[in-house]
Amino acid sequence: MVHTGYDPALVALSVAIAVLASYTALDLGGRVRGAAAGLRWAWVAAASIAMGGGIWSMHFIGMLAFEMDMPAAYDPGITLLSLLIAVGATGAALAWVSRTGAGEGDVLVSGPLMGVGIAGMHYTGMAAMQVPGSLAHSPPLVALSVALAVTAATAALWLTVRRHGVWQKLAAAGVMGLAVAGMHYTGMAAATFTAEDAGAHAAHHAAQAVAAGAGRQNLALSVAGATFLILFLAMLAASIDQQRVQRDLQASEGRFRAAVQAVRGVLWTNDAEGRMVGEQPGWAHLTGQTRVEYEGVGWAAAVHPDDVRPTMEAWNATVASRRPFVHEHRVRARDGSWRHYAIHAVPVLDARGAIGEWVGVHTDITRQREAEAELRESNDELQRYAYIVSHDLRAPLVNVMGFTSELEEMRTDIRQAMGDHPQAARVDADLGEALGFIKAAVTRMEGLIAAILKLSREGRRSFNPERLDMTALVQGLADAQRHQIDAAGATVSVAPDLPRIVADRIAIEQVIGNLIDNAVKYLDPARPGRIAITAHPAGGNRVRFAVTDNGRGIAERDHARVFELFRRSGVQDRPGEGIGLAHVKALVRSLGGRIDVTSELGKGTTFDVTLPRAAATGRGEPGDPMGLAAE
Repeated sequence: MVHTGYDPALVALSVAIAVLASYTALDLGGRVRGAAAGLRWAWVAAASIAMGGGIWSMHFIGMLAFEMDMPAAYDPGITLLSLLIAVGATGAALAWVSRTGAGEGDVLVSGPLMGVGIAGMHYTGMAAMQVPGSLAHSPPLVALSVALAVTAATAALWLTVRRHGVWQKLAAAGVMGLAVAGMHYTGMAAATFTAEDAGAHAAHHAAQAVAAGAGRQNLALSVAGATFLILFLAMLAASIDQQRVQRDLQASEGRFRAAVQAVRGVLWTNDAEGRMVGEQPGWAHLTGQTRVEYEGVGWAAAVHPDDVRPTMEAWNATVASRRPFVHEHRVRARDGSWRHYAIHAVPVLDARGAIGEWVGVHTDITRQREAEAELRESNDELQRYAYIVSHDLRAPLVNVMGFTSELEEMRTDIRQAMGDHPQAARVDADLGEALGFIKAAVTRMEGLIAAILKLSREGRRSFNPERLDMTALVQGLADAQRHQIDAAGATVSVAPDLPRIVADRIAIEQVIGNLIDNAVKYLDPARPGRIAITAHPAGGNRVRFAVTDNGRGIAERDHARVFELFRRSGVQDRPGEGIGLAHVKALVRSLGGRIDVTSELGKGTTFDVTLPRAAATGRGEPGDPMGLAAE
């Protein structure tokens, strides 16, 4: 048996190298997934060299720290093979666990692979020792050392593949480094050296061992120095890459800030519980509040008193339900004015699926709301004016109608009074003609006044949205006009797959019914009439319904005018007052949609009615108010 021991300084150096190499390699390995395709294998190679080379260096210095009473040398070829085993096994494990689509379960493959590679490197390095004696191993301790290597590698890689911070990375490196060192010294404990002879030869070997001590320390320091240089260069490369990532992040953040400013927005963040924390320069600039004033729920002091309660209730409900937040409220600006803001916030989830923070934007919509209020006021005024005018016109019209009836009753008396006067027949005929003109004009005026009243009432009409089967509804309208359609020698085709929408049934029936009626009226008698009702999806969750005919067509100069009240185009050989399309446009607008016409004389016309799939309910989406923060 040979007396053995360890140089404490070299042992400490070997452990330090193992931990440092593990940290460097795990840091480089963590960059593989986010790297571009061309750099991925470069990072895998760098990580495998850092880890494999560092572990091999730790092993070699640990071997040099081993002291015994006989000299030891190392076979260069086998020693090099041990280094290649360490680098190759580490590289294969990192490549497997960091490939695209790999998950935490892949650690169960890469961890044992790396651990077995580390153990293989150790025992190959042990085999490279050349000593004047024999070497034997304790199987239980060998198994324990391999288990330590596999367990440590698996645990370290598991910590690496998860999203983590610096402290978790340090913990993973500590686990890996200490376990590798433990594996090495456990493997050394499993080894038993026996000198080939005793006596003078043993004394001679002991003298050689003492003489080789200084050289062994110098070799260990040389290997450590070279290893530290390699690890330093690897960490320098990681630092340069981190600076690149930081620059990309700053550029992305700058573009995001510019985008927020471009839409007159204020960026803000809240913590997972929905409280405003940290520096929020946007909110501070908007409201003039200091950090002490807006932190927590202090921001609510800048919200309009009438909006605070609904905002808080809605925000708390949103935080609890983990859904995006859409709301609108008024905020007092630093100049004391109240501004309208539309709010949109989304939760940011961490790797475990839990909310890490909330990020949102306040967009200034004050001008939009003011314009809408002015437009509503203007529309209300126009509706009141139309109602008053039509009502005031009807009063004298009733008098005209009454006196016309009286004149008709007096016509017989006049005829009798004139008796056999030579002009009696002419006077009676002229009077009858005049009364006929008056009655026609009164009837027309009555129709126009009724149309004005109808349009003014539509602006104040309440809609009752319901889910509509548009195919069945449109087919029903076509069937209801079957007599007129057959009389015109036309056919109406309704697409069987018209999408369902949510809208007021009566309003939709009036819109589509008017368009079908117009198409039937203005077909070209020179060819069989064809009318088709189809639909296509439009942007913004909307549907475009098209009523197409092959009728007379509308001159391009009249495309916009056909929607004006009392305006008609083309040959006036059909009865009408010019109010149908004006009424249709008013209804479509009230439903939150729009109507367009494309037409060509002699070829036909298409009216496109674009409507929301869901009922237009006002200014926002269902989603209640919120608590803020800013940037």
